Amino acid sequence: MDGDKKGQGFIVTGGCGFIGSNFLHLMVNKYPEAEFVNIDKLTYSGNLENTKELEDKPNYHFIQGDIGNEDLMNHIIKEGDIIVNFAAESHVDNSIQDPQIFVKTNVLGTHTLLEVARKKKAKLFVQISTDEVYGTLNFDESSSTEQDTLNPSSPYSASKAAAEMICIGNMITFKQPIIITRSSNNFGPFQFPEKVIPLFVTNLLEGKKVPLYGEGKNVRDWIYVEDNCEAIDFLIQNGEVGEIYNIGGGNELQNIDLTKTILEKMGFNEMYIERVQDRKGHDLRYSLDCTKINNLGWSPKCNFDESLEKTINWYKQNKNWWEQLKNENK
Repeated sequence: MDGDKKGQGFIVTGGCGFIGSNFLHLMVNKYPEAEFVNIDKLTYSGNLENTKELEDKPNYHFIQGDIGNEDLMNHIIKEGDIIVNFAAESHVDNSIQDPQIFVKTNVLGTHTLLEVARKKKAKLFVQISTDEVYGTLNFDESSSTEQDTLNPSSPYSASKAAAEMICIGNMITFKQPIIITRSSNNFGPFQFPEKVIPLFVTNLLEGKKVPLYGEGKNVRDWIYVEDNCEAIDFLIQNGEVGEIYNIGGGNELQNIDLTKTILEKMGFNEMYIERVQDRKGHDLRYSLDCTKINNLGWSPKCNFDESLEKTINWYKQNKNWWEQLKNENK
């Protein structure tokens, strides 16, 4: 898609959530001649404050709605639109407590959206997935490639894998133009304070301890949300329809090391670590091989250390944003 291309319609679902809102901030400003419609159900983690700065932009529109509402999706989606599906329940702990809502949104909702997009002849459907669909890796195993067998181990990752399977089925049977992205753990501004980095940062700002699962040996690869959004835009322009792309930051860290880094940057010692019972089915390690997207010409630009400091400063400067959310969801 050319930056000056007029009239291109984008449907961004889940655009009031963490990654979706960051994507909209990037795209609405980068492509002023394109039209962006944000559809969000505004569940607990969807927040209109995340897109407040976009409300006056002439190429941005918000519609509160559920991607599982077929009539509404039929009304909104037009032929030639590009659909980027961020809408999802995404917190693993919540999926263990209540798996059904994850199946409803992540599987059935995605299916409804895909069907409307297919029948309306949408130009492209981008399904935003996760490295968690690969399941766990041992410390000595090679990073996951796009060809690896999926082995999800939580209701959340199983629901995302199921959504991918529906996408793949549509690609093969209907030749529907779809790209799937699998990103590693995102962090940055507007992330709901149930996830590890904003939870730890905001707890410390409140003078509270940080709850670390088990021994903290679990490994995650971290990507600054701005890099992930740039990668998605890059794939819309340069990716091959029918393909799956890993998007990683190349920053693998044990949770204990991430915790110590946050404590150090915020001036706290390890006395502020509270060991808590480990999560059920807690995957040991995620790691992405990003050769495929790297060969197309994309690689992350953001330095992890600098991006973490930027993120900490954002939460320091936006106390009103996260305090309200934490109080509402106690």
